[in-house]
Amino acid sequence: MGDAIDLTGDGGVMKKIVRRAKADAVGPTENVPIVDVHYEGTLAETGEVFDSTHEDNTVFSFELGKGTVIKSWDIALRTMKVGEVAQITCKPDYAYGSAGSPPEIPPEPRRGSSLSSASDEKARLEELKKQREITAANKEEEKKKREEAKAAAASRVQAKLDAKKGQGKGKGKAR
Repeated sequence: MGDAIDLTGDGGVMKKIVRRAKADAVGPTENVPIVDVHYEGTLAETGEVFDSTHEDNTVFSFELGKGTVIKSWDIALRTMKVGEVAQITCKPDYAYGSAGSPPEIPPEPRRGSSLSSASDEKARLEELKKQREITAANKEEEKKKREEAKAAAASRVQAKLDAKKGQGKGKGKAR
């Protein structure tokens, strides 16, 4: 639709709008920093999809600026509005770093590494793995909360409908 916009000034996070939001659409604010997103993560080199909410039609919810997602999401989603669809391309520094997030996201090819940098990279990889597990657990918890809220709302509606059925006018009703 449009040209890619450099959101960081260094080419680290590029945003290309695929579908614009409606004119009156709102975006996240300091008062409402929670966002719900559908996404499809692909590897730039191969186009391979490594993660997606489209397969099971889930929504991923998180709070901007808390460091629970990759940096590029915190940056790019602040610029978006409800209903907007964009393609976000990011360099490793704004995603999972040079270590990647194996097995889904491979590490960057390295030239000449020392033993200490390899152990640092391994520690970083473990930390990223923990963060992904926490994010996945949070995602599952949010999904569970939404399902519980829907069930509670449906129960309240049903209770109101049942109560109205018992209040009808007509013969044989107690006064």
